[in-house]
Amino acid sequence: MRYLFFANTPAHVHLYKHAVQALEERGHEVFVLARDYTCTVDLLEWYDIPYEVYGYCDTSKGSLLSRLPAHYVRAIRRARRFDPDLIFGMGSYAAHTGAVSRTPTVLLIDSEPASLDHALSTPFARAILTPNTFRKDLGDDHYVFPGFKECAYLHPEIYEPNPSIRSKLGLGPEESYAIVRLNAFGSQHDVGKRGITGEQRYELIERLSEETTVLVSDEGGDVDFDGLPARPFDLHPALLHDVLADAELLVADTQTMVTEAALLGTPAIRSNSFVGDSDMGNFVELENQGLIHNVAAFDDVIDLSMRLLRDDDAEETWQRRRTEFLADKANLTEVIVDVARDRGRVGDVDSLRQFDRPAASEAAQSVGIGGD
Repeated sequence: MRYLFFANTPAHVHLYKHAVQALEERGHEVFVLARDYTCTVDLLEWYDIPYEVYGYCDTSKGSLLSRLPAHYVRAIRRARRFDPDLIFGMGSYAAHTGAVSRTPTVLLIDSEPASLDHALSTPFARAILTPNTFRKDLGDDHYVFPGFKECAYLHPEIYEPNPSIRSKLGLGPEESYAIVRLNAFGSQHDVGKRGITGEQRYELIERLSEETTVLVSDEGGDVDFDGLPARPFDLHPALLHDVLADAELLVADTQTMVTEAALLGTPAIRSNSFVGDSDMGNFVELENQGLIHNVAAFDDVIDLSMRLLRDDDAEETWQRRRTEFLADKANLTEVIVDVARDRGRVGDVDSLRQFDRPAASEAAQSVGIGGD
């Protein structure tokens, strides 16, 4: 069979990379249509995944919209040439390409508030897969799995730590470090949202440096490191999870990397204007399990960071919580491969069940980030 995957962000590459490898090993033809966005192409090259770029997008809010028509034309044209039996993606690009090319499409979605994208994409999908923490009903073809999309690459059956990561970072065997991850807030789902602002960023780094070595992953490239007691994360982006797994702490105003930290057993603090009573379901669940902290006020970020870095038992506590939390979670790569084998028909996949529509009293409580 022939399978086409859409990789519009670096997270999508990680989501599908092991499934692509597994399907290739079974003798299937697999191809990825990629959007040249931040390090997406770098990751595809690193993992030796067959791909073609259908368009470019930078981190500014107007970049995607202005390029959208050309993106669609190239994606649909290339999909027709490949002639897939099944398409996988996370939103409208995949769904509409499938509709035009008359190819069944499976959408894997983990973001409740992207209502416009859901309305435009889900009617064209054969199946819609979401985490079981997802609170929004996406119709009769909506199925859920136990876990998060990050379980496709950080599930204990999949992920293996890199024992040489400290030497690659130039750190001593006992030298502690924290990661600060800063979002560019340039995507369509970030409109009107904010994270850790300019001056707050420098204050946070200064305070963290009093306790540990600080590495900064700055998506927007706005941080001036001149005179700052920190250094940029400058390894290949494919090594970021290995660095995250061995960190003492992650402080971030972005989303995906916080979930990744939780699944690796690394204490994480998430602070942005998504945090609140209507937060996204997976972050509510992870906080309930003691794996992350969702913090709205910046002063609280500083105080909590200091407490976690000074807690000698934090590593043991978080690793125990991670083990307990992941004990009953699906290996999502296996789910994707099973769905691919059945051409997007999900009824016989053991780890999937149809979404349970909430009663009227169970109003949706989750708001998060967009998918495409």
